[in-house]
Amino acid sequence: MGKTIAEKIFDAHLVDQPYEGVNVLRLDAVFCHEITTPIAITDLMARGKDRVFDPSKIKAVIDHVTPAKDSKTAEQGKILRDWARRHDIKDFFDIGRNGVCHAIFPEKGFARPGYTIIMGDSHTCTHGAFGAFAAGVGTTDLEVGILKGVCAFKKPETIKFVLNGSLPEGVYAKDAILYIISQLGVNGATNRVMEFTGPVIDAMSMESRMTLCNMAIEAGGTVGICYPDMVTVEYLWPFIKDQFADKAAALKEYSKWISDSDAQFEQVIEYDLSALVPKATFGYKPDQVKSISELEGTPVDQVYIGSCTNGRIEDLRVAAKVLKGKKIADSVRAILSPATPAIYKQALSEGLLDIFTDAGFCVTNPTCGACLGMSNGVLADGEVCASTTNRNFSGRMGKGGMVHLMSPATAAATAITGTITNSLLFKG
Repeated sequence: MGKTIAEKIFDAHLVDQPYEGVNVLRLDAVFCHEITTPIAITDLMARGKDRVFDPSKIKAVIDHVTPAKDSKTAEQGKILRDWARRHDIKDFFDIGRNGVCHAIFPEKGFARPGYTIIMGDSHTCTHGAFGAFAAGVGTTDLEVGILKGVCAFKKPETIKFVLNGSLPEGVYAKDAILYIISQLGVNGATNRVMEFTGPVIDAMSMESRMTLCNMAIEAGGTVGICYPDMVTVEYLWPFIKDQFADKAAALKEYSKWISDSDAQFEQVIEYDLSALVPKATFGYKPDQVKSISELEGTPVDQVYIGSCTNGRIEDLRVAAKVLKGKKIADSVRAILSPATPAIYKQALSEGLLDIFTDAGFCVTNPTCGACLGMSNGVLADGEVCASTTNRNFSGRMGKGGMVHLMSPATAAATAITGTITNSLLFKG
């Protein structure tokens, strides 16, 4: 019987099965940031276990509140910074070199096909876009990962999503994943691997695949995962070119991380996305989704473009195309946060930041702050935000605030009118 990609990764990384149903896996990478990791560091120190299993496999970044906004966040950064220096962790990205974790780590080539990756962050599933088993974990699992380089998992069942057709003009990966979540519900893939394949995936860039996998957790999924292909190889080539004779050799090696044709899935769900329309959330759950036409005219106070979901150069280009030559409505404030310094520099060199600032956007440094209501875009009670982030929970971006999740194109159009608007109204 054939195996799924997740089963192949489990088999290749299995260290122990201490009791039935529990698999201890060897880790290829442990990702860390300054919100969840300091708790693990402090506990390890208190237990007399201030060690790391392999400093070359630990990647750390200060990304949520950057620069620090108060003494508490400064202390969190200091704990991570001191720890990284103490253990000679070379891949530590401090203020000025930092970025949104799920953008900067792939950008540096740290996510690879067949890898096992953990992080104390639910959106670690983003890295599954590379054909990796990448999962968010709690503090205890993070501590064990840092100390021993292993993590215990129950082997999850896999739901295979076959996305057929092609995305229409004005429809993006964000619209696709919002639609899928609306069909499944927020618990529809709980403790499952969400495996994405089909013509729509084949046509996607790595940036779009990361957007798709990023929100697997919003349907309850442990991991979102795509098959590695030549798109993956091209993205990773600057980092892997010395390991392979050519790109064809890399593709051949990575192709082993593809589900077998006779693999057994818990479910196979097919969607034809050829007629998909732009989507956005309403209410306070990610599965509460409507078409933009149903939400057209809904007023907003703030527009936010950024985050680990939609803050990459592809997203900025899409939004800038809508915004070019236009101004945002007087009734809104608009914020752009490129997800990494490299993205910021690329957007600057392409003239995109001029388009945003000319339109009336505030452009900030790379940060996760606004997404979880910590800094750089917090909402007041009763305010509404059109956002390219990944969660619309009550109070997510500020106590009493409402968040409508949408694509960068829709967010840009909404900034122009001050109400939720289809980007195709500003075509060209």
